[in-house]
Amino acid sequence: MSEGIIQADQPPELTGESPDLFSKFDDFIAMRQSVLDTGIEDPFNLVMEKVLSPTRAICNGRETILLGTYNYMGMTFDPDVIEAGKQALTDFGSGTTGSRVLNGTYQGHRECEDALREFYAMDHAMVFSTGYQANLGIISTIAGKGDYVVLDIDSHASIWDGCALGNAEVVPFKHNDVAALEKRLKRIPAGAGKLVVLEGVYSMLGDVAPLKEMVRICKENGAMVLVDEAHSMGFIGEHGRGVCEDQGVIDDVDFIIGTFSKSVGTVGGFCVSNHPKFEIMRLVCRPYVFTASLPPSVVATAATSIRKLMHGSNKRAHLWENSRNLHAGLRELGFSLGTPEAQSAIIAVIMPDLEKGATMWEALLKEGLYVNLARPPATPANMTLLRCSLCAEHSEEEVATILQIFERAGKAVGII
Repeated sequence: MSEGIIQADQPPELTGESPDLFSKFDDFIAMRQSVLDTGIEDPFNLVMEKVLSPTRAICNGRETILLGTYNYMGMTFDPDVIEAGKQALTDFGSGTTGSRVLNGTYQGHRECEDALREFYAMDHAMVFSTGYQANLGIISTIAGKGDYVVLDIDSHASIWDGCALGNAEVVPFKHNDVAALEKRLKRIPAGAGKLVVLEGVYSMLGDVAPLKEMVRICKENGAMVLVDEAHSMGFIGEHGRGVCEDQGVIDDVDFIIGTFSKSVGTVGGFCVSNHPKFEIMRLVCRPYVFTASLPPSVVATAATSIRKLMHGSNKRAHLWENSRNLHAGLRELGFSLGTPEAQSAIIAVIMPDLEKGATMWEALLKEGLYVNLARPPATPANMTLLRCSLCAEHSEEEVATILQIFERAGKAVGII
């Protein structure tokens, strides 16, 4: 019999049709379709036809207040940042077409890393092409087979994926639970490598980690500590260095991960460290070695933005004012919020379920306000929430308008 022809005596499972590899997504497809069947606009397919400022855009044909962009410090339209990008585009072209270890290190990449070292007052800085890639690369490289990664159960997807890529033993603990962290650490076999991964601000609820107590416990148990400060860099702490600085443990952590796509206002990721052997990461970290480097215009905007954030105390103060005012106003209107008080620039408004959340999201959009609709499995405890991300460029009047829109939409939908 010719090769490739199935013989009659082969098992039946070998003669049937191959399963559809997309079938694993059927539940998610059905959930999405059930939302769209209500007739609302697709909350995950918003189009910004024109961006007017850090706080305003034309979205689906309407002028809209932006309250879901992570543009915490409003640097995307800073004149100096834009000019730096234009000049780099003129001087160095549109891209590097190479990895950092080959032809992909331009002068701008070094200047960007210099700015990070100065911003954090640390010895080493390493820039990645995305923030996701920074977590993926650093975690998977320093924690491998036989090592243990202890992490908060609500950790970002990039943290979980970094653990999976490195093939380390993963030990999760209850969210922000200091006692649970200590128990997990004490159960790890003696002599094993230990890395604890924490976040300064958790992106779904906007709550802050008790880093002071956690870092102390980590050091008492011989663990290295990595803190992701993606949602706190530029804003929290006296100099905007994040929750580590604010809680006085920045000199005790081994690695800080961050991103350029939030307070810095562009795209990219980084890791800073004082570890004396850190520079070897440039040769052994696969997501760094095997990825093209950021375009010159991007690192130029990032470096300029970072240096300006060093002197951003006034903007930080205004952002705190915005956050506290919005949180207090939403609470007074009767909305259920993710934290008892404003802890960061993120305010989560809890919805009863996905259908109500999607309806509320659309009602806000039609009133001229964009927020993020977040749903399981991205959210903790199967919650559906509307995630509000404030900006230092939001005026006091815009915050008042936002509250008015929430009140009208909330009453129309029956949330309040």
